[in-house]
Amino acid sequence: MLTPVIDEDGAPFWEYAARGELRIQACAADGCGELRFPPRPCCPHCRSFAGEWRLMSGRGRIWSYVVPHPPLLPDYAAQAPYNAVLVELADAPRIRLAGNVVAAPDAPLDSVDPARLRIGAAVRVAFTETGGVTVPRWILERG
Repeated sequence: MLTPVIDEDGAPFWEYAARGELRIQACAADGCGELRFPPRPCCPHCRSFAGEWRLMSGRGRIWSYVVPHPPLLPDYAAQAPYNAVLVELADAPRIRLAGNVVAAPDAPLDSVDPARLRIGAAVRVAFTETGGVTVPRWILERG
């Protein structure tokens, strides 16, 4: 499996994920409060360097998805066909996180039949440890 590259700006995201929390960086400047992802030092809206991490509900919807055939990366060949999704967060519709829809937090990437995926399908976050990093994955809300 590929593991994320953790930089200084994104480190808190991964620390919260390890605690089972989905948090998104937000501007902490008075009057702004804009959420931003991926994390970065400066707010693109007001240019403030003040930031905080807001707890999200962990709910969202599939905004887009693909099912690679054949697998694009050799490390994933054994799990094909698998899905790669963009999830639009319910709490922050302009924020979209990449991931995979799985049957359970520790289930393999091919654990959900691709025919069950739909744009707009409700999902909730689940966390699993892989390669020493806890990553968010997504579980379908129904069925």
